[in-house]
Amino acid sequence: MSLHGARIDRVEAAAYRVPTDQLEADGTLEWCSSTLVVAQVSGGGHCGIGYTYAHHSAAAMIADPLRDCLVGADPLDIPGLWRAMNRALRNIGRPGVGMMAIAALDHALWDLKGQLMQRSVVELLGRVREAVPVYGSGGFTSYSTERLQQQLANFVSCGIPRVKMKVGSEPARDPERVRLAREAIGPDTALMVDANGAYGHSQALDMAERFARYGVCWLEEPLSSDDLDGLAALRRCRPAGMDLAAGEYGWDNWYFRHMLQAHAVDVLQVDSTRCGGFSGFLQAAALASAHGVPVSAHCSPHLHAHVCGAVERLAHVEYFHDHVRIESMFFDGLPTLRDGALHVDATRPGLGLTFKRRDAERYRISA
Repeated sequence: MSLHGARIDRVEAAAYRVPTDQLEADGTLEWCSSTLVVAQVSGGGHCGIGYTYAHHSAAAMIADPLRDCLVGADPLDIPGLWRAMNRALRNIGRPGVGMMAIAALDHALWDLKGQLMQRSVVELLGRVREAVPVYGSGGFTSYSTERLQQQLANFVSCGIPRVKMKVGSEPARDPERVRLAREAIGPDTALMVDANGAYGHSQALDMAERFARYGVCWLEEPLSSDDLDGLAALRRCRPAGMDLAAGEYGWDNWYFRHMLQAHAVDVLQVDSTRCGGFSGFLQAAALASAHGVPVSAHCSPHLHAHVCGAVERLAHVEYFHDHVRIESMFFDGLPTLRDGALHVDATRPGLGLTFKRRDAERYRISA
């Protein structure tokens, strides 16, 4: 079959629930498992693989109605298919689980296109850098002091020059936990904190000033990401040298545009698994660039290594503990971590992934 004669002939999805290695918590939530939804789109003798982290109902949305948008269509027409999938969810509810389902399929479509064209996804997107800088992320509020310090120190020992911890569950303890984190990582590693929207306005400013004593350079979601006025006000009076970041819950360009127009962030966080895949991520990155704001990719580090290799105004990618672990369990051919950055093997077509189906089967759940 010729490249341009290929048609999508099969679309599949399955959900997998993976227990965490111990109880995890942030400023507003605690959890003991993560759910991975894997999509496979086949056509022209190849199978594209994509995934998202979402409720298992995302797999059901892929089966109905999103599958009907793809079967029989040209797999190279990703913009047209992306628009069709967005339209199909109009009456169901596009933000949230709907966009996560689209994300898994969008990732799979880019993987399939790369295989059909025998090019890596990062090359198809337009590679601008050979390596994607990361920050080590974990430091959950449920961790003991020993676990907190050990995990952050391990990131540093792997050559990662910046690390992030969670705060907000017990605000009274946060400054001491930040001090202990600084003690563990030394004076030269960048220290970042994430409150997941747990603080009030005056509390957030007080905490920012306390954290600044320990060289914290990144304050993420000190307030709810819906409170754009509050974030903008806090940004105007935050300590010097501390970036304010938010945006990980953005589903579409309307969300990102409002956040940028409000001057609510120094760095816009974007999550490809939530905003409709690489197609949505690139749109958000273009909006941020137009406002002179860099982007940072939220979680899913091995997916983001591809799209962030094609984004010029990039801060870094979150090397999130849970997702590093899960992606290593489920896939071979992942980008490799060297010298604090992820490196994509651009000689491998598509995303370069091999799904370890047999290993994954024990975690499969009904959608």
